[in-house]
Amino acid sequence: MIEKDKTRITIEDLLKSHTEGLTIQEIMNSIGLARHTVLSRLHQLVGEGKVKIRQINMAKLHYWDTNAPPSEKEITEVLGKGVSKKIIEQKEEIKVQPIMKENIKQLPSKNIVEIKHPKVNMIEIKRQIQDQLQTGKINKEQGQLLEQRKQFEHILDKSKHKSRRKPDEYIKIGIPGFDELFEFGIPKGSAVLLAGGAGSGKTIFGLQTLYNHALDGDKCFYMSFEESEERLIHHMEDFGWDVKELINKGNLIIKRFNPFDITRNVDAMLLKAKGELLIDVEPIIFPKNFKPNITVVDSLTAIASAFIEKEDSYRVYTEQLFRFFEKAGANSFLITETEQVPTIFSKSGVEEFLADGVIVLYNIKKGNIRENAIEVLKMRGADHEKKIVAMQITDNGIVVYPEQELFEDIKSE
Repeated sequence: MIEKDKTRITIEDLLKSHTEGLTIQEIMNSIGLARHTVLSRLHQLVGEGKVKIRQINMAKLHYWDTNAPPSEKEITEVLGKGVSKKIIEQKEEIKVQPIMKENIKQLPSKNIVEIKHPKVNMIEIKRQIQDQLQTGKINKEQGQLLEQRKQFEHILDKSKHKSRRKPDEYIKIGIPGFDELFEFGIPKGSAVLLAGGAGSGKTIFGLQTLYNHALDGDKCFYMSFEESEERLIHHMEDFGWDVKELINKGNLIIKRFNPFDITRNVDAMLLKAKGELLIDVEPIIFPKNFKPNITVVDSLTAIASAFIEKEDSYRVYTEQLFRFFEKAGANSFLITETEQVPTIFSKSGVEEFLADGVIVLYNIKKGNIRENAIEVLKMRGADHEKKIVAMQITDNGIVVYPEQELFEDIKSE
């Protein structure tokens, strides 16, 4: 219920009291929450049709829709508890008295552009895919992939834009061919999802990234919630990587955690999220006297297993986890298990919204063989290629072929 979510009430009241609209930064400054948390709340309110967005020059202003249906709390305050409950149960429509035009502060109309989220015509998309299947232009797996991508084109950050960051404000991954998918690299401090099905190379991608950066002297931390430290070290040695030397130097730490251990402080985090606990409760703890430049979490799927039938608790934990990495200022890669051709890229579907980036690794069966591929589906603040390219897992690790586009016969309509 809305009245149980104090943060959301604060955002509602804030937007209602600023009819001209507020930027995300202004909302963050007013309520003291992290960007990820504010974005998550606004995303839900926009989806409910209560908040709209207008563009003024380069700024996006969020404002309360005066025609939005009133909340149960508002109905109760006006009509009384008994009457409001009866009205809500009967689902009768309540009309809100609009604000008089003379009381509204007018903004220059020439610079205002209403941002509309286009509706996805899945019937037409499926028809087009079926036509391509019948003519042999694509196969079944390619059709599934095209349908999946079309559904998310209007949600994920797919627009090509130039960043105002300087080149030294990015990091390179070091995987052969992968960095060529970016103009400069991944923005420093980004939280990135590594999504993909079994055998797609997610763990190898994370280990290889840490190995490359540990060689360069960065502090790297691999948090495993599934495989043991010994098995991961042997896995890296199989590729010829001298991982033990990096561990002895203190540049790399690989540590296994029990996903059920993290549930012990979930109640405290819930109280903190509700504003009923004043002390900070961190979702994870870095090793003592070790501040990593890059962290890999393997995996969110394993963590979610500790929250069976506790979706709300998992959502709060996930928000706190992303907020923790944002405060830490380090780059983080969070692995999440999906289907081979995913329709969502995380357990709850909200993680890809909270994340700054989404990298999808594919392991698609074609006849009697499987073909690996990789795609940068989303990356805030970075100019990157919008295509699926070939990838191989070799004896020396992952190699990406940025010029070898898979399903190049599939064109966006």
